[in-house]
Amino acid sequence: MFSKKKLFITFFLVFLVTEIQASIKENILQGLKDIKNLSFNFEQNINGEIESGKCTIEYPKKIFCSYDLRNKKILVSNGRSLVIKTSNSYYIYPLEKTPLNYILDKDFLLNKIIKLNKKIIDKNFINFNFFENENEINLFFDKNTYNLIGWQTLDIYQNLSITYLYSITKNKKLEKDLFKLPIKD
Repeated sequence: MFSKKKLFITFFLVFLVTEIQASIKENILQGLKDIKNLSFNFEQNINGEIESGKCTIEYPKKIFCSYDLRNKKILVSNGRSLVIKTSNSYYIYPLEKTPLNYILDKDFLLNKIIKLNKKIIDKNFINFNFFENENEINLFFDKNTYNLIGWQTLDIYQNLSITYLYSITKNKKLEKDLFKLPIKD
């Protein structure tokens, strides 16, 4: 039988752990709420092919990425369409048909994270996993800064894409036409 003292200590420890766990999620949510835009360097692995570059996200649903490739690859979303352009190709997709539709929607992410349980990975990363319209999405946050540091998606074609963010800056002044879709040459 538990004594009153042991019962109190057990209750206190359970309460303390629950509060710490809740505060991690609250810090992540507050950090997301405070972001208007995010600029970062990235490394991306799509089915084993590694690319890198720089991106800027402006909520909601806008992104501009320039890749460190000879073919001058860029990826741009104006909030409705997504264009991937290189020196010799041009692809345009409805944003809503891609996993980025969810990753670039801050309000959607906030509402999802509120409902999700987090996982701590390697004591350094916080992970939230969800499925949306046949896309599996994993979001990763730094446990110390609560910053979004990457995502992993598995799309309807079973393409695995892992994106790692670093050198992150928040809420900087952006060029007016940054998210203007490029035209096809």
